[in-house]
Amino acid sequence: MVLSIKGIRYNKNLDCYHVMSQIIDAHSHYMPPEVARNTMFFKVNWSDENRHLTLMDEHNIAQSLLLYPTSDAHLNMGGWQKVCDVYNQGVSDVVKAHPDRFIGAGILPIDDPSQFINELNRVKDLGLKVISLASSYEGKFLDDEMFDSVYEFARENKMPIHVHSQIMNPIGEGRVRDPLLTPVLEYVFDVSMCIGKMMMTGTFDKYKDVNFIFAHYGGVLPLLKERFDTTYNMLRRREFVKDLGQPPSEFFKNIYFDTSGSKSLASLELALELTDASRILFGSDFPANQAFEDSISVFDKSNLSDSEKFAMASNNFLELLKE
Repeated sequence: MVLSIKGIRYNKNLDCYHVMSQIIDAHSHYMPPEVARNTMFFKVNWSDENRHLTLMDEHNIAQSLLLYPTSDAHLNMGGWQKVCDVYNQGVSDVVKAHPDRFIGAGILPIDDPSQFINELNRVKDLGLKVISLASSYEGKFLDDEMFDSVYEFARENKMPIHVHSQIMNPIGEGRVRDPLLTPVLEYVFDVSMCIGKMMMTGTFDKYKDVNFIFAHYGGVLPLLKERFDTTYNMLRRREFVKDLGQPPSEFFKNIYFDTSGSKSLASLELALELTDASRILFGSDFPANQAFEDSISVFDKSNLSDSEKFAMASNNFLELLKE
């Protein structure tokens, strides 16, 4: 019998490492009020931890990871360091107020890489368990060598890195800026290009033991898995592209992806062609998405085993935090 993700009950015969009776949300957001006030878009609902807790209770969500959604706050607060000062402390305060409900992710002063290690140590001291990055910053993707110290810190301290789509000058916005097309297409294209750049420049090879989580199933990546491999093989025969040592799809198998509030069974099935259930994490994308019921029910609609559903709903992310 297929168990419903909502109302999961203990099953001693369930074949998974750690049975959870509730869901872990690997993609939600919180903006401290001082940061939210200094943004154009995030003033409403993004600082409402009580609303968040209410929805978590209603939908059997045990814990939620709080991530930075990327915003224009640094333009209005005098730079990234000021945002980090307020944001990381604010998230830490929420986590400490609700230690059994929230997991915190810290951000970095992107405009001053010399301060990355100082801020990472502060993030760790504040009790934040995850590093929150955007897919790019003013055209620089995460393959840039400026991020090497971040990845080395993540490896040494066993901290997962969550990569959220960039909303400030994402790829393509220089040619098309549209209130619908930019968030629908360019935000997710930015995530996909980030993954592609990290593959092509050897970042994934260099940091094989760093766990990267990409939002929105990696953008359009699930649609392009086959094209990546066939095009790569064709170009290799003519020596138009360097030897990656393996087909692109082999890199994608080792990346983690979150569902980011997707309600589409087809999207989940496409992602499962890219990787397996051990690399997919439930994410609500609260408060942008508050239809938790629909995004959770996608797992129930799938033909996956009970253990695979439990893994995506909670255990995969718990294993990441334990590493």
